[in-house]
Order: sequence, then C-alpha cells, then structure tokens
Amino acid sequence: MLSRRFTIVCLLVASFGMALSMLVAEDSRANHVPPTGFLSCDASGCAIPARH
Repeated sequence: MLSRRFTIVCLLVASFGMALSMLVAEDSRANHVPPTGFLSCDASGCAIPARH
C-alpha cells in the first residue's frame, strides 16, 4: 500500500517537473531567437536588419 502511494507521488512529481521544464525551455528559446531573422555579419561586426 505504501509503495503504491509512493509510486503514484513520484510519477506525479516527475510529470509536473517535465511540464515545467518544457515551459522554461520554450520561454528561454523564444528570448534568444532574433525577431527579424538572420543577422548580417562582416569584419566590422553584426548589424540587425531594419524592420519593414
């Protein structure tokens, strides 16, 4: 009986942790993608293209 409850609690905690990690990863990935596409880089540095 105790092992069954322990297993259920572990599965619930693991599923909650996986869902939370997906949310954090999605939010983190969205912050690192340039909003205007690719950056153009040359010897002087990188320039963000102008929005149209």
